[in-house]
Formats: sequence, C-alpha cells, structure tokens
Amino acid sequence: MCSHYQAVKERERYIRHFGVEPPADPGNLDVWPSYATSFIRRPKEADVGDEAVPEREALSGVFGLIPHWATDTKIGRQTFNARSETMAVKPSFRDAWKHAQHCIIPVEAIFEPDWRSGKAIATRVSSVNGDPLGIAGLWSAWKSPKGLLHSFTMLTINADGHALMCQFHKPVDEKRMVVILPPDSYDHWLRAKPQDSLDFMRPYPSDRLMAGTELPVQQTLLD
Repeated sequence: MCSHYQAVKERERYIRHFGVEPPADPGNLDVWPSYATSFIRRPKEADVGDEAVPEREALSGVFGLIPHWATDTKIGRQTFNARSETMAVKPSFRDAWKHAQHCIIPVEAIFEPDWRSGKAIATRVSSVNGDPLGIAGLWSAWKSPKGLLHSFTMLTINADGHALMCQFHKPVDEKRMVVILPPDSYDHWLRAKPQDSLDFMRPYPSDRLMAGTELPVQQTLLD
C-alpha cells in the first residue's frame, strides 16, 4: 500500500515526462490521503474525433477516491489504494472500474515502511534513471455543496515475489505494491476498455527502482 508520496514539483519536468500541462494550482507536493494534488486522465471529448482535443488532461483532485454516492469526503481517508483483485466488486471502486475511469498519478517517489529493524522506517522509492513515475489509478467525481470534486485512488497488486517491494510493511502483512506504468503504456492505459484493464496490473521491474539512496536496488535493501 502507499499512503504517502512526493508529487512532481517542476512544471517543465511534468510536461516533458507526461506530455501535458499540470493544473494551474498543482496542490500539495508532499501528499497524504485527503490532500489535493494533480492526476491525469483522458478527456471524455477525446472520443468524439475532434483533433483539437488532447489525449491527456491534468486536473486537480483529492488523494483518496470519493465515490459519487458518498455523503461526505471522509471515506477518502480509507480509499487511497484499491486492490486489483477486488476493485471490480468493492462498492467504493466498482463504478469507476466498470466505466474505465482510468487515470495516471504523477509522482517523484513513494514512501513505504521498512520494518526489518523491528520498527517502521519510512523509505523513499523512486526510479533508477531519475524520471518521474506514473502510477495507475481510478478517478471519480463527487458533487459537493461547493461544486464538483475530483478524487482518485492508486491501484495495487501482490508483491510477495518482487525483489524490492517485498521488503516493506510488517512481516505478518501481505506484501503489496502500486501499479507503476511504463511510459510507453500511458495512453494505452487511459484508453483501455474495462475488459482489458487487468492486463495492466503487472509488477514494475525491480531493477528500474531504487530505495533510500541513489544506488540501484541490489545495493540498498538487498545487500
């Protein structure tokens, strides 16, 4: 699971990697559940064949999905991650999954607890090559008394066999990791139909990630 991450700060870096302008108000850069920040989706108008409509748009949203039927925003404190194995049936996520409301969450790094010392030590996980990471997610829109509020969740998969991500969380807990998308699959994910969505639920190669320092995975947690 991931409840804490670092958003992409630099505007030009955001545009260069994700191919879209960030929102005018990028929101929080140090992100926790219920914090506002940015996410990327495919505009609904992109399906009508208008070449003037871009393939991607970046919006402001809250980390922690708030389903359309919610009565307030408190549910978002528990819906920041969605298990790929159950998201199609869980009430909080099933509508967004059914309608393929796919999004990408731009991050510089995520933070996970390393319990190997007997206590949780927050560990920064980022890409080896220094590029931002695009995490697969689902988005929703909720009609609040003040207007439409967008929100999103990160999708997760089992990480028991992952060389890096199996190191995190308590020894008795199932190992989980967020779904990190290869950059060349960004548009494929945003366009994917519901029946094809599970094809993207794959672990990101451990040798493309590093934890704690600027050293490769094999020289940090695994030494």
